[in-house]
Amino acid sequence: MTSLAISGISRAHVTVAGCALVLCTTTAVPAVADGDIPGAKPTVVLVHGAFADSSSWDGVISRLERSGYPVIAPSNPLRGLYNDSTYIASVLDSVKGPVVLVGHSYGGAVISSAAAGNPKVKSLVYVSALMPDVGESGMSLGARFPSELGTATDSVPFRESGRSGTDLYLKRDKVHEVFAADLPESEAKLLGVTQRPAATTAFSEKAKVAAWKQIPSWALVGRQDKTINPDQERFQAKRAGSHTVEINSSHVSLIAHPDAVADLILQAAAAPGSARPSPAVSGSAHDARARTVLARFAGASLIVGAGAVLLGHRPRRARH
Repeated sequence: MTSLAISGISRAHVTVAGCALVLCTTTAVPAVADGDIPGAKPTVVLVHGAFADSSSWDGVISRLERSGYPVIAPSNPLRGLYNDSTYIASVLDSVKGPVVLVGHSYGGAVISSAAAGNPKVKSLVYVSALMPDVGESGMSLGARFPSELGTATDSVPFRESGRSGTDLYLKRDKVHEVFAADLPESEAKLLGVTQRPAATTAFSEKAKVAAWKQIPSWALVGRQDKTINPDQERFQAKRAGSHTVEINSSHVSLIAHPDAVADLILQAAAAPGSARPSPAVSGSAHDARARTVLARFAGASLIVGAGAVLLGHRPRRARH
């Protein structure tokens, strides 16, 4: 009896019922945008400063990854504030989901420009860093808050495709004293040998934007910093309203004190707004989406029900 009833269903009725079932399935579950995973931890993007490279973050990276955070430490070109911030902004464009953006030293100026207008950046973290306001540069801030860096660099002309300029290097005999006093002398010497120079435009170009005016910020001040005056770091952090910690550190706190630096980044990452909330607790917006989904589900169910009624009342094929 059942087999005869099924065999007598027209192809049109099967198609209608099948479409209704597909509609019900596709509308009952809200779509999730690519990379927009509810409750996902933000990606921490670490930007190094002058005279350094991404390996300076090694100790911090391992601690963040142990806490379950995805991490990216791109190479900062060190060719000038405008060039470098444009490059880092392009790196941010490739990251899916929310971002905690961290800058050390000159890298702080870079992230202040790169994050401007980017809604994915939920927190900014400045580690012994520059935090220029609009119209300020590293040089203008250094003139207000002098440090020993002014007498610790050598200027070297450079040429590259289509341009020339001047690079700044740390003097080898000043690296330990001015840059990395709380590292073993042998390690400071290695930093001097492997240093990456920064073009003078990294410090002379004036900031056109200051993302810390719109994005919550955290700042670490190194009390023994001789590269950037600690008073400058305090002034910048107070002006920005940053959540601030001070530690007994030279300029390279990220190498000498990775626990303290990682802890500050974790605070910024865990702060409200640093990660997208789960739809289950996102308030009225979620309720509206739920009502829409339920309405669609109800509509689809009606279609399925109608299809079932049609199927149930389909005349059976007469037996011969």
